Amino acid sequence: QVQLVESGGGLVQAGGSLRLSCVASGSIFSINIMGWYRQAPGKQRELVARMTYGGTTNYADSVKGRFTISRENAKNTAYLQMNSLKLEDTAVYYCNVRATTPVEYGMDYWGKGTLVTVSS
Repeated sequence: QVQLVESGGGLVQAGGSLRLSCVASGSIFSINIMGWYRQAPGKQRELVARMTYGGTTNYADSVKGRFTISRENAKNTAYLQMNSLKLEDTAVYYCNVRATTPVEYGMDYWGKGTLVTVSS
């Protein structure tokens, strides 16, 4: 079993910055992908950014140039640096990992989410 704990959410004014962190723990052999998704009220959950073990990244078009994902593989930790935040970035942000454990190969795990609220 893999547990994910997110932190770093909060209230910030438009144009400000926040840094989210996600720590994965448990019986983990390896983590291929670590990523961040978000879900705004009344909307579907969407990919924000993700990074493979080797460092390949994908970003949603809406956050390119403003958000940066990074990870520390040795610590099973991912970060999301969010700059130039906009009102439309308000959402619950979820950490997602694709991990291999002693009993499961390449399974997706989700954190409980951390709320990011951008105010005007």
